[in-house]
This record gives sequence, C-alpha cells and structure tokens, in this order.
Amino acid sequence: MRSSSVKRTVRQCVASGLALAAVLTACQSRVSQGEPAWVLAPDSVYNPNQYLAAVGYGRDRASAEKGAIAALTGLFGQSVEAEINLETQASEKTVNNRPGLSSESTALSTAIKTTAELDSLVGAEIANVWYDRKTTYYAVAVMEKAKATVLYTQKIRENQRLIDGLTNLSGDKKNTLDGYSRYQRAAAIADENRIYGNILTVIGSPVSALSKGNDYRLEAVNIAQNIPIGVIVTGDRENRITGAFSSALSQAGFRSGGNNSRYVLEVTVSLSSVEYPNQANKFFRYEISANLMDTAEDTVLLPFSSNGREGHPDSSEAKNRAVAAAEKKIASVFGQALGEYLSSP
Repeated sequence: MRSSSVKRTVRQCVASGLALAAVLTACQSRVSQGEPAWVLAPDSVYNPNQYLAAVGYGRDRASAEKGAIAALTGLFGQSVEAEINLETQASEKTVNNRPGLSSESTALSTAIKTTAELDSLVGAEIANVWYDRKTTYYAVAVMEKAKATVLYTQKIRENQRLIDGLTNLSGDKKNTLDGYSRYQRAAAIADENRIYGNILTVIGSPVSALSKGNDYRLEAVNIAQNIPIGVIVTGDRENRITGAFSSALSQAGFRSGGNNSRYVLEVTVSLSSVEYPNQANKFFRYEISANLMDTAEDTVLLPFSSNGREGHPDSSEAKNRAVAAAEKKIASVFGQALGEYLSSP
C-alpha cells in the first residue's frame, strides 16, 4: 500500500473511531490479495546498493509506467536543483551586463527537462507492473547503478570529445561567426554533461571535474567582441532602422560598425503611402529586406525580410507608427532569427 494511502486510511479509521489494529488488518488483507512488496517498499525487493527504484501508479498501465519513470527521475531532483542554483549564481557574477550569458539558467533547465524524459533517462526501465483488479495499476521503475555508471560515464566522454572538436580552433578561425556558434554549442553540451554528472553523483559513482557551460559562453562573448558587423542601410532617412538593427546585434553580443568588417548587414528600407477608398485613416507601408553577408566567402549567411502597414488619421503619425512597427519586428523577429542562426549546428 502506498504511504499516502496508509496515511489516508489511518485518518479515515481514526475519524470513524476504528482502532489501529483495523488498519493493520486492512494492510494484511491487501498483501494476501497478491500485492507485491515493492508497491509499498521498492527497496525491500530491489537492493538499494545495486538499484535506484521508484513506484508510480495510474488508471492504466501506461500512466503507471510514466509515473514510475517520473518518480525515479525525481530522485535526482535535489542534486539538479543545487546545480541550477550554482550555475545561476555563477551566471549572475560573470555577466556584468555582458550579453549572451543570461541564458545560462534557461539552457540548464532545458537540459534538465530533457533528462527527465523517458527516452533520455538512459539505464532506466520498468521492472514490474501490478494491477489491483479494481481501479489502479502500479509500476516500479529501476536503474541498475553499475549499468548506469558505464552508460553515463560513456556519454560524458563522448560529449567531451564533441566539445574538444568544437573548440579546437586557430585564432583566425576562432574569431568568426562560426567560431562563436561553436562555443555556444559547446556550452550547451557542457550543460548536458553537468546533468549526467549529477546522475552519477546521486548513484554514488565517482565523477571527474567537468567543464562548465558558462566558461564557453564567456569565451563566446569574448569572440563576439572581436567581430564587428557593419550595418549599411539604404532608404533610412531618420536612421531609426539602422539603430534597430544595431541594437539587435548588440543584444546578441556583437559590435556594429567598423571599417572593412568581414561581416556586413546590408539592408534596404522602403516606406510608402498607401491609399484605400472610403478610409478616413492614412496608411503607410514599410518593406525591409536584409542580408547578413560574409564578405570573405561572398555568401549570404542570414536573409531577412519584413513588411506591414500602419494607419492613423494624421499622415505623419501613420508614418511614425509604420517605422515603430518595423523597429519592433527587427527587435523581435530578426533578433530571434539571428539567435537561431548562431545556435544552429
């Protein structure tokens, strides 16, 4: 019987004036009906020196199995939570208003959620299922410690090889957008390794010192500071679009401007009046076309385009609103597209 069920039964018995002996009789009755010992105490069946074990339950077998895996994953919760706190504190101490590091806790949380999925909790399996012939299925998930040690140690080693391959760059290749992307990917893999290390710690296996994702993110920030990106905008009479693109680059950690930059953002802006019959409002339409260029390779790294229209009874205000809408699109849509490009394999 689950501990929560025992407590509930005790409360019900006490409320109805039944003696504790009646509760014990009820428990014995369930055991006599064939309830496995692991339902109440998984450690009594699965030696804790060899296994981690947890029980889940539900109205069907699938729910019970999923609950068991979730319960098993929960055994790593305190260690994972401690890791989040440590990484978040490290991020706060290191950032100092430098872009690119504030995503540390988010990336780590993503890695934790990934670990919590059934397919990602390597070494876990459903060892047994029991149905009480009434309403509830019970399942026990186990992880064999020796097997898990081998599996997660191997995953850490493979990930470290990937990190080494990504970051083994000469100076001229390192200070490029490709180098920046490589260090960001290395950071994500390092986060994953820290989670695997936590699992090994919980099961009592030795873990060698692991690199931190924050270290690679900091180096990515340093790389970005050495990569000025020129911004050339045609048709921007008030320099508002230029400022919006420059701000988006700054948010990603890059400097805009510079002479003879290898990377150039070439932008064309069109702002035109649009008339609609029987409309009191005046409308202006904006159209933006941009290409992030690698002049050394003569290639387009990231194309971007956006358009829209805004209206207002006053023509000047309609125009102002159209430019403001374009600025918002650049901040959100272009900023997101740039981030996805920089983090892509």
